[in-house]
Amino acid sequence: MGRLFLALFTDNRAWITLAASIGILFGLGIYTFSFAEGGSYLSDDPSACVNCHVMQEQFDSWNNSSHKAVATCNECHTPHDFVNKWLVKGLNGWNHSKSFTLGDYPTPIRMRPFNKEVVLKNCIDCHEGLISQTSLPELTADQSCVTCHGNVGHGD
Repeated sequence: MGRLFLALFTDNRAWITLAASIGILFGLGIYTFSFAEGGSYLSDDPSACVNCHVMQEQFDSWNNSSHKAVATCNECHTPHDFVNKWLVKGLNGWNHSKSFTLGDYPTPIRMRPFNKEVVLKNCIDCHEGLISQTSLPELTADQSCVTCHGNVGHGD
């Protein structure tokens, strides 16, 4: 096995093939990142969410919501701590790019249970003072803030 490996990589053609393969993959990655406006997803700018045309309705409804003046997409849809925010952005970025490329997303767009939990936690984080003054019962797994306040973040 060692001789085969040594023989393979002492041949210049193997190195050229390896370098060309890495170059092609790197080039395709840069092209895809550029074409998909990947750098915009590193910001908190809500307009990045409409890079995919399927999110236009959500962006338009947020633009008409009571939260537009106080919360961006990331403030509601990603955790507030640095590490988890970037982990969730990365996970969602991967899932979104895969789904939008393959066209296997629900119409209308729906959040996954994990993302619903993130949004609920952020509702509670931002509105803790208000929530603590109510006599609301504990929320069940089938309920969240948006059970009653469904159009707050995204208007009508």
